[in-house]
Amino acid sequence: MNIIGHPHGESSAMQLAFVLVNVRAGTDRNVVQELKHLKGVKEVYEVYAVYDILVIAETETMQELNDLVNSRMRKIENITSTNTVIAERFE
Repeated sequence: MNIIGHPHGESSAMQLAFVLVNVRAGTDRNVVQELKHLKGVKEVYEVYAVYDILVIAETETMQELNDLVNSRMRKIENITSTNTVIAERFE
């Protein structure tokens, strides 16, 4: 999935996203360790749901978020799919 833009346009605030990740059976822990080292990844959790891993990512721009998910995360061996949920903070 490509992240093409924010529904309300680019802002100066950090881009926050929750990335739901599926992996090949038995590779969860290895993938978690690889994800933890990516710039922009703030937290990584193994979850027991339809998805295997939940990543909390934060980048300065939407383009950086797109690069993180599509150019780095999705190229990690054993990741079979991702679903990105872009979040907006309301103060």
